[in-house]
This record gives sequence, C-alpha cells and structure tokens, in this order.
Amino acid sequence: MRVAVAGTFGPIHDGHRTLLAHALRFGEDGVILGLTSDEYARRTRSRPVPPYENRKRAVRSELSAIDERDRAVTIRELTDAHEIVTTESSIDALVVSPETASELEVINDGRRERGFDPLTGIVAPYVLADDGERISSTRIVRGEIDEHGAVLDAG
Repeated sequence: MRVAVAGTFGPIHDGHRTLLAHALRFGEDGVILGLTSDEYARRTRSRPVPPYENRKRAVRSELSAIDERDRAVTIRELTDAHEIVTTESSIDALVVSPETASELEVINDGRRERGFDPLTGIVAPYVLADDGERISSTRIVRGEIDEHGAVLDAG
C-alpha cells in the first residue's frame, strides 16, 4: 500500500510522531509526505511557523528515527490542501487525525472525478498532553506545553 500523510509539522510533537509512525507502518509500498509550503502555512496558520527547509529537515530526522522498515519516503511541497492526494492515482491510503478525517470524503470525491480509486482513511489517534488536552504545535508555540505534552509552568 502506498500511503500519504500531510501537514505543517512545525514544531514537531508527539502527535506528529504518531501520524508519521502510522504512515510508515501501513506504507509498505512507500510514503508520500506533503509538507506545507511557507506561503500555504502562513495562509492557514495564525501562529509563527518555522521555514519550510527547517521543517523538512526536522521531518526527515523524525522519520529516520522511527522508521524500522526502511520505507521509501518522498517529501513533497504542498501548496494546496488536497493537491497531492487528488492528483496522484498511485496513492492508496491517507493517514489523517480525527480533526481532518472528515476531509476524506471531499478528497475521494475529487479522486472519483479524475477516475481514481478512493483512498482508504487511516485515522491516527490524538496524543494528549498531561492536562488531557490534545498536543498541538499551536499550544507549543504559546508556551503551554512541550513537544511531549508536559505542561509548562506559566510562572
């Protein structure tokens, strides 16, 4: 199975690691990782995002640290939410978070319009911080938690 996963991945946290691990687990025939461009990240995020090249290096480092099967991984710049998964017929599945799982229907509609098979959705669970809330890059940037979900002292 050829699997896709996408995101901004900046800063990287344990929730991202779970997404990447799911992609590597199911991507026997390879993984395509769509990494948002700087422009796309600025357009869709209200918080600061590290530059694309920094995020790309960080994602490569994370992948090499968790990839036990030496999967073929291609990192592609993403300038639109669905551009890779609706235009690449060779992708079989998409790893999503519970937050983005609902987008699979729209993605599959676009694939069907092009004559492609629909994607299988692989939902990676949220990773929760010590306070029971979801780990997110936004919370990390705000200084609420660290990348592993430990609550930081605001004092």
